[in-house]
Amino acid sequence: MFDLKAKTKRWGAALGMTLMLAQAAQAETLSDALVGAFNHSGLLEQNRALLRAADEDVAIAMASLRPIVNFTGSLGRNFSRTTSSSLGTLSDTGNTSATIGIAMELLIYDGGQSKIAIEAAKENVLATRARLLSLEQNVLLRAIQAYMNVRRTTETVVLRQSNVRLITQELRAARDRFEVGEITRTDVALAEARLAAARSALAAAEGGLISAQEEYRVAVGRKPGNLRAPRNLPKTANSVEEAKAIAVRNHPDMQAVKHDVSAADLNVMRAEAASRGNLRLRGGVNTSRSLSAKTKTNSGSVSLEATVPIYQGGRLPALIRQAMARRDAARSGLHITKHQLEQGVGNAFAQLRVAAASIEASERQIRAATVAFRGVREEANVGSRTTLDVLNAEQELLNARSALIGVQTDQFISAYSALASMGLLTAKHLNLPVQQYDPTAYYNLVKDAPARSKQGDKLDRVMRSLGKK
Repeated sequence: MFDLKAKTKRWGAALGMTLMLAQAAQAETLSDALVGAFNHSGLLEQNRALLRAADEDVAIAMASLRPIVNFTGSLGRNFSRTTSSSLGTLSDTGNTSATIGIAMELLIYDGGQSKIAIEAAKENVLATRARLLSLEQNVLLRAIQAYMNVRRTTETVVLRQSNVRLITQELRAARDRFEVGEITRTDVALAEARLAAARSALAAAEGGLISAQEEYRVAVGRKPGNLRAPRNLPKTANSVEEAKAIAVRNHPDMQAVKHDVSAADLNVMRAEAASRGNLRLRGGVNTSRSLSAKTKTNSGSVSLEATVPIYQGGRLPALIRQAMARRDAARSGLHITKHQLEQGVGNAFAQLRVAAASIEASERQIRAATVAFRGVREEANVGSRTTLDVLNAEQELLNARSALIGVQTDQFISAYSALASMGLLTAKHLNLPVQQYDPTAYYNLVKDAPARSKQGDKLDRVMRSLGKK
């Protein structure tokens, strides 16, 4: 016999399972969010442009050692007036002339200033690269926080909705018991007050979810969909001391400050070299034509010019002292950064341990609060417990569940914060499927200060590949 009802039930179950699988397949993972944040971030684009500007500083410094060739040209007219008092005559004469030429200049010696400037510019490039990597960590950590906060607030809204439904049932039961005289009007009022508070808490949770979704949209570049819970915590380090050693050795902030110190040392040497003077070779060729006299003159010149500072009002010693002070400040910054990184690692790992311990405690609290709530509700049904006892037990269970949601979120954020404190929260370390930005591609084309040439054409292609042309 054909059982239509059983068949329909099986179809419904199969359809429900299909829909669940489809939703799971469409769920967004934390990796998806990180890819979106990496590709969307305007901060990364901004600082990549600043890195390219720092690359050009190397080319600018390199150009000072190259010959300088300029085209010159002028067009002018001379006027003169001659007056003879004896003859009483007056004559005006004028001459129009045009001059074109090429002027050349080559720096032969400047005490090493230009070469030192090139090395300092290279150190600044390396420092800027490190800061770009540090910014990448901030962008990814913000996306992780936004992802987990959306999940936290979503689960909180669901919990608050369940709380409203449960208290509504309790209020309905209290009214029924009041109708038959088992409880007083006070018990009903207590349930009504708790329901109003639960609805207010639900409205606040829904507002928090909207704010979390807006933060996610800014951090990732799109509105959140169905966010899947992360499966595993990221691997960090076996101990706090190991993590601190990794941070001091590899963190981009530490690398950036080290390059700042190197650049500051070079700038002291550059300031000292300024007192050694310079030697330049100058030359040029010119062609002058008198349009009035119809004459043409060709000329040329070559000179070797030396300049040695004798007295400049104390400017050069002041520049040396200023460079030394900045070097000392950079070295102090290295010391400060080291302690800040170690402190950040210690704080991150402490928060991670607290979150792990809190999860275990919250799970025990939920189990105990669930048993207590069920027991109090059963006792209230036989009249040995009041409505207030039931509401208090339900509130204890709600608080425990809410705390578990919070500490689970904090555990993942703390784990990734620990990874960031070690300098490892990067797209490369996380193996994200994104197109990595190669900071050397642009630098290698501009470091030798190319003009319009085959190398310049390559530079245009690089710019187009970066989406800048």
